[in-house]
Amino acid sequence: MPATPIRLDGGEVDLSSRIQQVSSSPASPSGSSETVVLTLTLAANVAVISGVLLFGFAAFTVGTSGASAQLRIKRTNTSGTAVGDTGATTGGIAAAALVDMNVSGFDSAPAIPGQVYVLTLTIGSGAAASTVSAASLVAIIV
Repeated sequence: MPATPIRLDGGEVDLSSRIQQVSSSPASPSGSSETVVLTLTLAANVAVISGVLLFGFAAFTVGTSGASAQLRIKRTNTSGTAVGDTGATTGGIAAAALVDMNVSGFDSAPAIPGQVYVLTLTIGSGAAASTVSAASLVAIIV
């Protein structure tokens, strides 16, 4: 059986309104509280067929006494529903260590337009501030 021919050239499709990201001005957690590192508000008013695919990244130096790190993507704020979560990671986490972590998630019921997502970081047992040196949050509306 012959392969099905391609019927649409990807060069004809504009996906720019479906992909949004933020990577500037990351905040840093103080002590062991869950802290919003970045906030992304979906401004596009496009049809949602399946949901929103989310990717988060953070590079940070662990503060005094830090023994674990947890990166999450949540709706709205730190009290919102988690749509991506690394769990409390302990491998390589120690005071003054430079660490990078990734998290992904899928939100099957976003409120478009205007849905807010936050990338949060928690340093377990942290007695002093950790420093986030780079961070990014990307949303792809599917």
